[in-house]
Amino acid sequence: MTHKSDRLFQLTNLIRARQPVSTNELAEEIGVSIRTIYRYIDDLSVLGIPVYHEHGQGYRLHDGYELAPLSLTQEELDALVTGVRLVQSWTGDRLSLSAQTLLHKIQAASQKNLNDLNFKNVEAPILFDRQQDASHWDTIRLAIRKAQTLYIHYNDKRQQHTERPIHPLNLSFWGSKWTVGTWCHLRQNYRDFRLDRITSVIPSTQKPLPAHVNLANYIQVMTQIPVRD
Repeated sequence: MTHKSDRLFQLTNLIRARQPVSTNELAEEIGVSIRTIYRYIDDLSVLGIPVYHEHGQGYRLHDGYELAPLSLTQEELDALVTGVRLVQSWTGDRLSLSAQTLLHKIQAASQKNLNDLNFKNVEAPILFDRQQDASHWDTIRLAIRKAQTLYIHYNDKRQQHTERPIHPLNLSFWGSKWTVGTWCHLRQNYRDFRLDRITSVIPSTQKPLPAHVNLANYIQVMTQIPVRD
């Protein structure tokens, strides 16, 4: 799905979930200008989406244009909201924002109001330096997806500083701390690094990996002999 088509899908779901909804609300929620919203509305009309503007109120979809409601139990909705809260508090900013848009899509598909999802009744307090860790989290997550080498500055448990290139393989959450499982090019072995001990992380020149290095092999090795720097 292209960036624009994703925005149009998001726009349709927002109108369906909140109708009537004003141009200003749509622009603020999607993060674009009011002029862009007007263009998107025109695009929806061209695509056959029956959207119209009700004077003094906002945009609506014509009656009858509804997706089949998503059938979720209250327990499933509670599980969803709990997961969204955890993602928003304990991961990176980009994934946190995606969790919020996911909630709106579920709201639209299930025809539930956000207040009905008990969103405010579930909290996940932040017990770490979110500004630093969240930034690292996003960078590492994208590097894992792209199989990209990273260069990190790291302080170990003895406060000894090292700099090293790593190939990140996975992110693990231990209740209050995140670790990144890696192939460490400095040690030529698998290593886990705590995100709260990483002082900087930047994309680096791609380094070749030994043929055996992959996530499955990492899990097999590290579950037998866990090694954390």
